[in-house]
Order: sequence, then structure tokens, then C-alpha cells
Amino acid sequence: MTSAVAERPSTRVARPRYRADIDGLRTLAILLVVVYHVWLGRVSGGVDVFLMISAFFLTDSLVRRVIDGRPLRLGMFWLRRFRRLLPAAAVTLLALLAAAYFLYPPNHWQPIWDDTWASLFYWQNWHLAFSSVDYYARDATSTSPLQHFWSLSVQGQVFILWPALIGLVEVIFRRARHLVRPALIVVFSAIFVWSLWFSIAETADSQAFAYFDTRTRLWEFAAGSLLALVLPLLRVPQWFRAALGWIGVVGIVTCGLVLDVRGGFPGFLALWPVLSTAAIIVAGAGEGSRGGPARLLASKSLRFFSGDAYALYLIHWPLLITWLVVTGKDRVGLLQGGAIILASMVLARLLSWGVEHPLQRAAWFDKRAWRSALVIVLCLGLVGGSVATWQGAEERRAAEIMASAAEAGYPGAAAVQSPLTTLDRSLPVIPVATELDAEWLSVGDSCSGRFAPESEVLTPYCNQSPASAGADQTVLIIGDSHAQQLGVPMEAYAEQHGIGVVTLLKGGCTIGPEEPDRGTDNPYTCAEWLPEAIDCAVALKPTAVYVIATRATAGEPERVLEGADRTISALLDAGISVIAVRDNPRFDFDMYSCVARGEDCSVPAGQILASENPATTLDKRVTLVDYTPWLCPDLVCQGEIGNIAVYIDSNHVSHTYAETLTPMLGEILSRHSLFP
Repeated sequence: MTSAVAERPSTRVARPRYRADIDGLRTLAILLVVVYHVWLGRVSGGVDVFLMISAFFLTDSLVRRVIDGRPLRLGMFWLRRFRRLLPAAAVTLLALLAAAYFLYPPNHWQPIWDDTWASLFYWQNWHLAFSSVDYYARDATSTSPLQHFWSLSVQGQVFILWPALIGLVEVIFRRARHLVRPALIVVFSAIFVWSLWFSIAETADSQAFAYFDTRTRLWEFAAGSLLALVLPLLRVPQWFRAALGWIGVVGIVTCGLVLDVRGGFPGFLALWPVLSTAAIIVAGAGEGSRGGPARLLASKSLRFFSGDAYALYLIHWPLLITWLVVTGKDRVGLLQGGAIILASMVLARLLSWGVEHPLQRAAWFDKRAWRSALVIVLCLGLVGGSVATWQGAEERRAAEIMASAAEAGYPGAAAVQSPLTTLDRSLPVIPVATELDAEWLSVGDSCSGRFAPESEVLTPYCNQSPASAGADQTVLIIGDSHAQQLGVPMEAYAEQHGIGVVTLLKGGCTIGPEEPDRGTDNPYTCAEWLPEAIDCAVALKPTAVYVIATRATAGEPERVLEGADRTISALLDAGISVIAVRDNPRFDFDMYSCVARGEDCSVPAGQILASENPATTLDKRVTLVDYTPWLCPDLVCQGEIGNIAVYIDSNHVSHTYAETLTPMLGEILSRHSLFP
């Protein structure tokens, strides 16, 4: 008699067939990314395709392991994943650092250092997100040669989070593996719903921040994961799959043309490339895919660059931005763009063949965890050591130059006041390019005590000097970044005379209530901020309020700020003296970069400034201050005066130069007996 033992149904899942069509889809997506970036100056939506595909394969691979009963070994998984990603990224970062050292103006170095650190540790998306709502970081984010690392950073974060979630579900359902798939469907459905809702809300509220926010992108990964989980369960007629596939291809190709991807994503608009990608993946599933795009996508011509997609993504953007920086242009032509694309393809092939693929496929590294860890540590050490060494050397050099500047002959505006001043032209111009971030005026800590604003709208923007608490007289500086920088002479004068200084400064927000809001809207708009600032000034009753009253822009007539007369009248009627300052010139090029290159950067004042200060039309009770004679001596606006760079960019006066304007301001204030 034999005994029969009931066998437990097998939960083992067959290995998935190779999806050549998805390799072709990768090629299509990266080509769209490159072509749109280089020739069209737009964003294609191809990155969203990559996000979804990466989640699709990641989830499919890990879920199969769980259902098969094989250990996930997450530590080894993470080591292998980043061992395969980091080397090519590290080579790209090292190449860019070398290019920046030899080809980029020195004032680009600090942003590149910051971007390199953020990219190396998969934090670039958050670095860019916070920069996008920082008024003072706008120029850096718009030209960063490492801006494209934002998507790699989001993927890197998901490559840590997703396996951890799958591992947690595996632990919970270890004795019931048949429930793993339904449980993960619930988990990723919840992430999809929450993240999509959050993405729509944040995109509407602050699109620039939302574009780089990991949380607004999780639903795209969740969509790929859900597709991987439900695809084996789908039974779709062949004709319908074929139609879906072609709709998906058309959707991906036209996405960047129809939608403003860079200005409107992610939000609900990102459903376009995500659903298009899903349609193509569904169309190519199963054995019969006749009539659909799978055969086209799986063709050798489209799959030729599929193995180079990652390397091509890494290389094309730094190459494009470097070309723009070196040539000084903001767009590329047809031939130049073609040359950039061809060079990117060649370099990508070399990078993938020489670095990426050997380290991906070498079985030797997979046998011991420490071997993968060694590759990661070497990559981090090479890039981190290079940027730290360069950054440290430049910081020491800058400190030495700035320390000796006081006695080395840097008269600044005094060279205009005293034309016979002897200048040593062999001295380096200050401020040093890598120290420009320190050139913004900051008078002290946040406002407190009697200076603390009652309105929360003003709290983030109010600062006071150390002397203000016990000073008998106080000056309040109100306005945007130009009030901030042209407020430096006022702050220095106040410090010399024991006058307290309080600042209410919000980038992009002037005292003109009818002026456009040129700042960021986080957390408040200029329309919310300005009335509160005026009310605060009236309540505080300082000795004087110091404001910028005009706007001087290249290509536009210089004028009084729209509505500034009403703001000034409100302050004067409250018994507060008003110091109305004429705006400094704004140029259509980076004046500091021009000076750093040693070029002739002079611009006739008549091209930017009116022949007479427009502020003379304001209330006669106003004390007018015009720094034009020392910014544009002999009616020629200069980029460097008295061995000091006048500007730190295209329109902001440097703190170092503005401080040399203090004696000139003192003479004006003395004539008006404003601070007895």
C-alpha cells in the first residue's frame, strides 16, 4: 500500500520573455530627449517614459523573486544596482569638472561644485527644487550642466524605497506568497492615488518646485509597478493591443510638441506619456502582437542605441550646456546641434562599452558584496575627492585675496571720486568669482522684539542689525534685491553712526504695487507682501525708509516704478522721511563674466538710463539718491571700477563695490540733514 501525499500548488512563475520592443522604446525615448533638448529647446516627456519603464522592470524582477520563494537579499541588490549606475555617472561628473576648470568662467564654478555634490549622492532633484523657489538661485538652475541629474536622483531614491516596500510585503506574507501580488497592487495603488493627487495640487501651487519633487513623481513609478503586477492577468484582444500600441507611439512622439512639459509637468499632464508608455507595453505583451508597433520598436535600427541610452542621457546635456557657455549663445543651430548629437552618441558608445557594460556584466563583482561596495566607494572617492580638492584650493585662494584687499589698493568708487588714484592693474579683481554668494547684503538676525512684524507675511523677510535694538534712530530698507544691494552703503553708513537698520526684502518685489511680480510666490506673492510692508513701516515709524524708486532695464525706457508714488506718499504722510534711490543699470549680459574674461564691458549710459533721473518727478519731500556718477562715470557704465567688480551678475551691484559708495551717500545725507 502506498501513501499519497497531496502536493501544494506551485507558485513558481515562469521567467519573462525578453522584451525587445521595450529596448526599442528606450531608444525612442532617449532620442526624443536629446533632439528636443538640443534642437527644439524643449522637454519631450521622454524622461517620464524612463521613469515608468524602470519601475516596471524593477517591480517585475523583485516580485518574481518573492513569489518564487527566492530571498531578495536587498543589501546585495542595492550594491549591485548602484555599482552599475555610479561608474558611468562618476566618469561624466569628472569630465564635466575638467571641462569647467578649463572652459567655464570662474563664477560658474561654485554652482557646479554644488551640483556635483548633489548629483553624486542622488540629491540633485531636491537641490534644484529648493533652488527653483529661491529668487537668488534662478540663474544657476537655468544653465546647470548637471540639471538632467534630477531624474537620475529621483530614480536612485526610488531604487532604495521600492525594494524596501516589496521586502516589507514579502515579510508580512512570507507564508502566503499567493497574496503578495494582491497586496502589492493595493500598496502601489495607494501610492499612485496619493502621489497623483499631491502632484496635481503642488503643480498648481508651485510648479517649479513640483517638477523636481520626488513625491510628485512617485505615481509615475507606481504606474509602472502596477502595470508589471497586472500585466500577467490581462487578456486583451490582439486588434485592441495593436491600436493601443500605435496610439502610445504617437502620444510619446507628440507629447513635447503638444504639451509644455517643462512648464506644466508633472500634475495630470504627465498622464499623457505615462499612459502612452503603458499602452505600448501592453501592446507588446503576449505572443501575438501583429499589427502593433512591437515589430518596429524591436527592429535592429531602433535597438542599436538601446544599450547606450543611459550613457547618452548622461552625456548629451553637459555637452550642450558646455557648448552654449563657451560660445556665449543661448540656442544652437541645425548644424551645430547635429554635431552635438553626433558627438554625444560617439561618447555615449565609448562610455557604455568602456565603463558601464563591463561593470554591469562582470560576474566577478557579483560573487562578493565587498567588490560592488569597493566600486561604489571608489566612484564616490574619485569624484568627491576631486571636487573637494578643487573647491578647497579656490576657497583658500579667495580668502587670501580678500584678506589682503584692504591694503592692496582696491579703491572702488573712490577711483571715480579721486581720478588721480593710483591703481595696481596686476591685482586680481575682487570679489573673487567663487565667493559671489557672500556678496548679498545681510544686516543681521531675524527681527525680534519691537521690530518683529505682526504679520506672518513679513516674518520670513525681516532682519535687523545688531545695533538696532538700542539705537535712537532707525532706517528701514524695503524692496527687492536691488534695494538689498544698493542698501549696502546705507547699512555701512548706519553702522558708522550708530543707526539701527531693519530690512524688509523680498526678491522680485518692489515698492511699486502695479509692477509685475518678478519673484517667487513662495510662501507669499508681492501683492500680499507689499501692503503688509507699508503697514509695518507706518507702525514702526523709523527715522527714514530707504527704497528703490525707479527701474532701469536695457532695451526699455528708464521710469519710476508703477504706483511707487502712492507708496512713498503713504510713508511721507505718516511722518516718515523717505530716501528714494535711483535704480542701477540692468544689462542684457552677465557683466561679471565679461569682466572675468578680461573684455571691454563698458556700455554707454544712454542705452539704459534716462538723461535725467526719473525720480525727480516724485514728491519734493523725498531725499533723492543717485549713484549713477559712480556706476557710470563720464556716462559710461563700467563692469570694473577701482579694481573691484561693480556687479555680481547682469544687474546686481556687488556688496564689495557698493560699500565703497558709503562716503558718497554720507555727503548726500549730510546735505539734507536727515540723521542729525
